Amino acid sequence: MQEIQLLAQLLQKKCPQLKLLQGECMSCYTTFRIGGPVPLMAFPQTEDEVVDCLSVATQLGVRFEVIGNGSNLLVADEGIDALVIHLGSLNDIHLQSDNEIVSGAGVSLARLSTFAAHNHLAGLVFAHGIPGTLGGAVLMNAGAYGGEMSQVVTSTRYLTKTGNILTCNGAEHEFAYRHSVFVEGESVILGSTLKLTHGNDSSLMAQMKECAIKRRTSQPLEYPSAGSMFKRPKDGFAAALIDQCGLKGFSVGGAQVSEKHAGFVVNRGDATCRDVLQLVETVKQRVFDFSGVMLEMEVKVIR
Repeated sequence: MQEIQLLAQLLQKKCPQLKLLQGECMSCYTTFRIGGPVPLMAFPQTEDEVVDCLSVATQLGVRFEVIGNGSNLLVADEGIDALVIHLGSLNDIHLQSDNEIVSGAGVSLARLSTFAAHNHLAGLVFAHGIPGTLGGAVLMNAGAYGGEMSQVVTSTRYLTKTGNILTCNGAEHEFAYRHSVFVEGESVILGSTLKLTHGNDSSLMAQMKECAIKRRTSQPLEYPSAGSMFKRPKDGFAAALIDQCGLKGFSVGGAQVSEKHAGFVVNRGDATCRDVLQLVETVKQRVFDFSGVMLEMEVKVIR
């Protein structure tokens, strides 16, 4: 805790405008609405402030975690002993050419896809309903309805733990299903360039509206969740396997397998991280016993 206090003092001195909060509950910063307190949260407004946050934390040996919209996270009930860096303010977005967009890591996918459509650019309709930010979407190669970030991202600027800002280009992203080169490292994504194709804005907006209707009718958006809980297995779909096991509506404490979409685990109001993890392990075992398929979590757990 002494390191955290020193970290706060050094950051405030180095970045007088940097917003710092102590003792914030992570349940307020994740779409699951689950998670205990953290000793210090930083809300950098610029890339320079992100650099300072990482450099000072690394200098003091303080663990750090980076979040955007918190849409793919499950945080421990007791919280995490770390500096949490919230990148929501890295939200600049602009056209670099007639078919390229440069976006900050904190830009929501809904805003990004709408910006593209308004500029007559196609290729991001799939992303409109994904409740995350560009940074998280690139990190996990987010996708839906046959589209994914690997199809449009051409380069990504990122910050290394040692404080260097580098650029990752093309195949260097190592995109795969729900994976990129950034998953394994401690780099922080600052923003990306996306190359799109020309389209009709009215048609694109209509397609996004249609996708939104599909999501509302098929997904449990009325409850807090972290999105799809499990990765798609090689053969079949996680939701179908869970449904075949009769697990729709199965609950542990306040956590429940959605009655609308079995691939979602929802927070019915008072779910804890412990509830969710116990439910997940039960689902995985039941599905394995039934089908021989071992499901893998898509949601990142932070302890």
